[in-house]
Amino acid sequence: MLRELKTFIAVTRHGTFAAAGMHIGLTQSAVSAQMRNLEQALGIQLFDRTGRQALLNAAGQRALPMAREILETFNRMAVSDDVSQYRGELKIGAVATAQTGLLPQALLRLRQQAPLLEPKLVPGVSLNLLSQVDTGEVDLAILIKPPFELPKELSAHVIRREAFVLIVPADLEGDDPLTLLAEHPHVRYDRNSFGGRLVTRFLKEQQIDVHVALELDELEAIVKMVECGLGVSLLPEAGLWLDHGAKVRAIRLGELTFYREIVLLQRYSQRKQPIQQLFASCLSQHPPLCLPAESKA
Repeated sequence: MLRELKTFIAVTRHGTFAAAGMHIGLTQSAVSAQMRNLEQALGIQLFDRTGRQALLNAAGQRALPMAREILETFNRMAVSDDVSQYRGELKIGAVATAQTGLLPQALLRLRQQAPLLEPKLVPGVSLNLLSQVDTGEVDLAILIKPPFELPKELSAHVIRREAFVLIVPADLEGDDPLTLLAEHPHVRYDRNSFGGRLVTRFLKEQQIDVHVALELDELEAIVKMVECGLGVSLLPEAGLWLDHGAKVRAIRLGELTFYREIVLLQRYSQRKQPIQQLFASCLSQHPPLCLPAESKA
């Protein structure tokens, strides 16, 4: 019945029998047959079938977390306490700056301690990665801490805090960040992203109405736009631009400094699995805060 439970979860994730089948390698009729078998075994109907949609009814909504718990328990049975012998796949979600910052050294440590493990990197933005951890599509993810309360099934552990600074073109005069923000075009950190929402809150608190020259979510690209003179930007001190000597000035915000927090997100029920604990340990060996000694042109 484990096969049927996996298919059940896939249907709830993708919304239709056909879509679930495409993602797990089954035909629509095979998915339908498995769901009939599951419902017959339980003696209840799990879905309200309307057209092509397979919507969970009340019994299905009650069954879903238990199905996940059963599969997670089964998976834990297959994990050896000796992580060096673990042969499974670990799907790791990560935002862009984590891929070039936190992850490389952490993955090296992971390979040294669990050489048979097969890590798979899943890139994405924070909101999508959160959803993928919640649905089980990835095992864990490194992302920006959400500005809202997490579902009780998820656990987030802060692994890094990154201060926001104002970056300006190297030849732009002035050192007062609020004045520069008010007087120059703003290359804006996407306001729909978790980090961008922090910028929005800061601007509202300081009552600054910026003129947006461009809005995007890639930190390296934002730095390039500022470097060529398109405007100024509020960014976290993170990413390759710190190491590669971008031709910008970083102006600190002093007592107005705000931070974004990078978290390791896991399903609460999986956080104590040996391999997940090992990965968390590999991450924790990275410096918790990245602050250059002084601003550079």
